Amino acid sequence: MIDLCIKNCKILSEPSSCSINIDQGKIIDITKTPLKAEKTINANNNVVLPGLIDIHVHFRDPGLTYKEDFKTGSQAAANGGFTTVMDMPNTIPPTNTTKAFQDKLNIAKQKSIIDFGLHSGVENLKEAKKIARLKPASFKLFMDTIDGGFMQEAFKTISNISVSEREKCDESEENNETLRPMITLHAENKDLVNHCTEQMKSKGENIPGNYAKARPAVAEEVAVAQALALAYHHNTKIHFCHVSTKKSLELISNAKTFMKNISSEITPQHLFLDDSTFEKYGNLAKTNPPLRKYAEKISLEDLKQIDIIGTDHAPHSLEEKEKNVWEASPGIPNLEVVLKLLLTQYNNGKIGLKSIERLLCENPARIFNLNTKGFIVKGMDADLVIIDLKEEGSIKSDEFYTKAHYTPFEGVKYQGAPIMTISRGKIVMDQGKIYENQGQYIYP
Repeated sequence: MIDLCIKNCKILSEPSSCSINIDQGKIIDITKTPLKAEKTINANNNVVLPGLIDIHVHFRDPGLTYKEDFKTGSQAAANGGFTTVMDMPNTIPPTNTTKAFQDKLNIAKQKSIIDFGLHSGVENLKEAKKIARLKPASFKLFMDTIDGGFMQEAFKTISNISVSEREKCDESEENNETLRPMITLHAENKDLVNHCTEQMKSKGENIPGNYAKARPAVAEEVAVAQALALAYHHNTKIHFCHVSTKKSLELISNAKTFMKNISSEITPQHLFLDDSTFEKYGNLAKTNPPLRKYAEKISLEDLKQIDIIGTDHAPHSLEEKEKNVWEASPGIPNLEVVLKLLLTQYNNGKIGLKSIERLLCENPARIFNLNTKGFIVKGMDADLVIIDLKEEGSIKSDEFYTKAHYTPFEGVKYQGAPIMTISRGKIVMDQGKIYENQGQYIYP
């Protein structure tokens, strides 16, 4: 008798209803008839997707846990249908030393109810070589905070690091591309951002919309071009976080015709909102990069060129968001809204379920080397989300599990929602109720 059977499932790879059979945290078979199990769940002919993977979250742990921690962040993720998250390094202390990385790893092992990875920051390049042995999801470079000289040295150093499947590196594998770590990029040019910010601040205005002018689209596009040039020169695997403009996406798409190992990501706010949102929500819509003019932004029609949807889940306290526009913290909590927003677009005929699966499951797994996740096939981790395409409601931040109870999507009506999240065969969310579980590090 197996551990768990989910019967009456609709999965995108099967033409008719089926059963997903699970034992010891793995999918052991997909059958027409359910196998005998200790527990059987009736999916009631609802669609079942692979557990969603978010490669871009900020759980603020350690150092800023009044905003979020790995427990509340992972609960929010499970509530949104996610079974795997990857945390960014800008915590206190930053995750840019082996000690800080190991400390955060220990925290996440204790608190996270779903599986997780960690991105590493980059400050001391000798230290980066040591961190590589702990298998970070990537090395994150915030281009709006570093100069071109450091960028060049960082690309050169990281491109020459190899990470074997063993604890230590083997020099003979130094040129094996599959073993080289990735660089993820916050692409905004430091000089342009500083120059334009000083110009806007000099006006002495407390107008949230001015923040978008302080970090203009051209600052992102210049940074994208610079990173592409460095990646081409050093043969580096790179991923662009939160791409926000059509021109940035065009640069990346053109580069893909002669370069490999490039990927891009878009967030819910950059996909669904524009700078007019500042008029209603003010600093609650403040984020980096900022919301763009409607004519500049990426739309649903551009998603075929995007590889991943990442939430950039970036919670803050309401007190921090209510400050002067230049002092308010940038960031939006998105883990509990993104799937509802996308399923609504599916019900409106604007996007296919296969595209959602590609952007939130398959591509994150492929690009970030998660060999047992992202697909509902025999042998994979039993990470699943059951969705009810008919469930209707409106987004309410006071129902979030994250500590950040605000969103510029407040009151948005949705049709389609996750109703059960399963991580390695364990139920972690059922009809909005969260259960205890022990998440695992995805790069053991």
